[in-house]
Amino acid sequence: MLEIVFQDEYLVAVNKPAGMLVHRSWLDKHETQFVMQTLRDQIGQHVFPLHRLDRPTSGVLVFALSSEIASKVMPMFANHEMEKTYHAVVRGWIEQGDILDYPLKVELDKIADKFAKEDKEAQEAITEYQPLAKVEVPYSTGRFPTSRYSLIEMKPKTGRKHQLRRHMHHLSHPIIGDTTHGDGKHNRLFRECYDAHRLMLHASELRFAHPFTGEALVLTASMDEVWQNLFTQFGWSLPNT
Repeated sequence: MLEIVFQDEYLVAVNKPAGMLVHRSWLDKHETQFVMQTLRDQIGQHVFPLHRLDRPTSGVLVFALSSEIASKVMPMFANHEMEKTYHAVVRGWIEQGDILDYPLKVELDKIADKFAKEDKEAQEAITEYQPLAKVEVPYSTGRFPTSRYSLIEMKPKTGRKHQLRRHMHHLSHPIIGDTTHGDGKHNRLFRECYDAHRLMLHASELRFAHPFTGEALVLTASMDEVWQNLFTQFGWSLPNT
């Protein structure tokens, strides 16, 4: 059963678990669990995705309850008429917040995009980020006897593929658990010492004006046990989710 965080006659939002695909894909033929099908069976009606979350990312995911509603709401997501808030655990200490304006080239999928051109211009990509907490743990990943990590809040202002993961990699603060843009030594430390076998990226909150009622919606998704365990061990307080 999926945790439903909001539902009315137009929209339904869930707290997507890490590791779950949003919908069927021929790239993952062996997968049997998908958010779309699970939610459809759970509420007894078809749902239409309005945006996506990468498979390893957890958090707020919104669906329309008809194709007509979807066609009206999709442009809001495409035009970024909403504020998304993410939380992540990253390598190293970030001492102050900033806005990173760093264009990203289109990231092609080896299989799905094998006939696409790679010579496209880099696209504008902007992420606002803010450190919330930090920790130094008594485990070595290299030259030093300890390792340092930060809890950060991020608000993407654009929606490029893997934007947050790529932006944090660019800042040399890769997100823990990122197997594509991250640091294998630190990922391994979190698996072995903290039983954290996931990407530490969570879509905590989504704010937007309801497209039909005009109501200001604030949709929030709580963090799973892996997150809560880290907060306990690191002495961090949970964000208000």
